[in-house]
Amino acid sequence: MGVTELAQDLAHEVETRLSAVSGALFDPVIRLGVTGLARAGKTVFITSLVSNLLDRDRMVQMRAAAEGRIEAVWLQPQPDVTVPRFDYEGHRAALAGPAPHWPESTRAVSELRLSFRLRPSGFLGITGARRVHLDIIDYPGEWLLDLALMDLSYQAWADGVLDRVAPRAEAVAYLAGLQGLADAGWEEPLARRLADGWRDVLAALRRAGLSDVTPGRFLMPGELEGTPALTFAPMRRPEAPVRGGLWREMERRFEAYKTRVVRPFFRDHFARIDRQVVLVDALEAIHSGPAALEDMRRAMAGVLSAFRPGRGGMLPELLRGKRVERILFAATRADHLHHSQHPKLAAILSAMLREARDRADFAGAGTSAMAIAALRATTEVTLQRDGRNIDAVQGVLMSTGRPAAMFAGDLPSDPSRLLDTARGGAAGWLGGDYAVMRFAPAPLDLAPGQGLPHIRLDRAAEFLLGDRL
Repeated sequence: MGVTELAQDLAHEVETRLSAVSGALFDPVIRLGVTGLARAGKTVFITSLVSNLLDRDRMVQMRAAAEGRIEAVWLQPQPDVTVPRFDYEGHRAALAGPAPHWPESTRAVSELRLSFRLRPSGFLGITGARRVHLDIIDYPGEWLLDLALMDLSYQAWADGVLDRVAPRAEAVAYLAGLQGLADAGWEEPLARRLADGWRDVLAALRRAGLSDVTPGRFLMPGELEGTPALTFAPMRRPEAPVRGGLWREMERRFEAYKTRVVRPFFRDHFARIDRQVVLVDALEAIHSGPAALEDMRRAMAGVLSAFRPGRGGMLPELLRGKRVERILFAATRADHLHHSQHPKLAAILSAMLREARDRADFAGAGTSAMAIAALRATTEVTLQRDGRNIDAVQGVLMSTGRPAAMFAGDLPSDPSRLLDTARGGAAGWLGGDYAVMRFAPAPLDLAPGQGLPHIRLDRAAEFLLGDRL
């Protein structure tokens, strides 16, 4: 670690300690991280959560709201003036306007602050009303995957990803392009061609439903587009790498990516989070097949290995900085299934993340897995098929704009039936496929006091925030 990185980390540690002290003496702050992989629904989740905290008639399973302990909730300027504000108003208008549509997905870090005024508490209620601030930090899950790179050398990362993509049709052209380049000298056009080729591989894998794509910034480069920090790609190590050669330059840029991109994100944003939501589009992975489900399980295990779960007292908090106290694993798009299948979806998610959850539980973090829909876009219907009733859902298809009913398939009660098949490398599911349709948000007619319609968002909020409210 260089002197600059050491000084930055020291400054961050001082800030963390001061934040802990001020939180103990003044208005406490809950920093809630919201992440997930592409299309998991982070933007919709945050928008609906904020909507339902501001207007709480639908939050019946959130005890502070149901018991009337929340006197008021309002939006405030976020404390980090260098971080973009989450565009709550724009996203809510997209979902609840006269022509509802899904908002743009997360492309960078953003933040929003809500403040709660809570009913007086304490002996005889003489302590007066108190305030609690909720800082919501939205960031792409792809960036979180990169934290696992911090412990890897360039060679270890390159060998690992090349081994993983070797059987995939999406990587055939890239792997062929590597032939004869082991001892090549550095040329910037060649480095650019390889980096663009690897980006194409990652994009193709994402379209195929796979989740474990690194480096995460390749698909969401932001302001780093075209910089040397994002102009590298995996190569096999030559027998004797030469100084100034292509492999050595790729190694140098990989290390720069870790130092200049991954480490600051961890230091400035991720390491300050104390509550976390991990959103998972498990239905899409199941629909895409066993390889996609196993890839998602592996990716989410990698994501969770980045957390430092557990809760300590004031002294550990001041000495070691914050720890993630509660982690919610949420399977999104529960409204694409009849409610009778929601427990099965939650059980599949829980089993898929079992190893990582056990590590978190053992370290003291509270964890939970549930099936949710941040915005309910369907209604439940009963279909007749071959003389029997089938529980299904109905909504408006995004592709055609027409109403359609969908039965996604009967999820197994035993999650191992899916997970064992996925671990075994099967090409498809035994006993049939699982369907997925993309529904548009339905037109809304919200009464005063009502937030956006949802499924179990109140239970999610209770788990994440209830003890602090």
